[in-house]
Amino acid sequence: MTSHYGDFAAPEGLRVRGTVLVVAGRGETPASYGRFGARLAADAYRVRVLPFAPSHLAENLADAVAGIPDLVRPLALAGADAAAAAVGALVAKPCPGAAWWPDAVVLAGLPGYDAHHTGGWDDELDVRTHCPVHRGVLTGDVFLQRGAFAETVPAALLDAAYGSTAEQPHLLLVGDEDPLVSRADLARLVKSLPAVRLSVVRGAHHDVLNDLQHRSVAAEVVAFLEALRGGTPITPVVHVESSSW
Repeated sequence: MTSHYGDFAAPEGLRVRGTVLVVAGRGETPASYGRFGARLAADAYRVRVLPFAPSHLAENLADAVAGIPDLVRPLALAGADAAAAAVGALVAKPCPGAAWWPDAVVLAGLPGYDAHHTGGWDDELDVRTHCPVHRGVLTGDVFLQRGAFAETVPAALLDAAYGSTAEQPHLLLVGDEDPLVSRADLARLVKSLPAVRLSVVRGAHHDVLNDLQHRSVAAEVVAFLEALRGGTPITPVVHVESSSW
């Protein structure tokens, strides 16, 4: 299955540190992750952004990896919103022989089970982000599917993601002003994963990779990947200094 990607390469002359495949969330296109991909690439990571297609995720990942010559590991899979659930569910079922099988996983804005109905585009934007730049990107994207947050994430997909005990190191990113998150289910997932870092981003909404704190969030992802490259253990207990939770 051929897909349209967002591609970001490390600056010329720098040795590539690793590869990150990002799967966009509900209604989004790869264009939604331009700043995020560019920031990771600036730190010498090869980034490829895939469109949202949960039912074809493994096929799309295989296609994406096949299109990257001389792929450099570690390879991290990152999913946002419902794609975070899809990525989490996918790695919960071991498939180590696949070329796309990751060394690490980043789940950003993993949604809860409750449906969320927005009252229009401005309301949907408020749920996603308060960053004026990103709101402009979303509004100007003619291919973005408005009203996507009214679509229910399948319970079976969420069950698989929240019930995962996958062995890969996980980074869970969540905004403390995210109205779509399930705090209880997220806490349960943190307890079940053997290697996990939970980062609660103060002031961030659901689109935690692209909100006002996107620079700090990108730095957190790079720090996680660098810890992985250096063999630093990802401890299962994370201390959050300040949170509204």
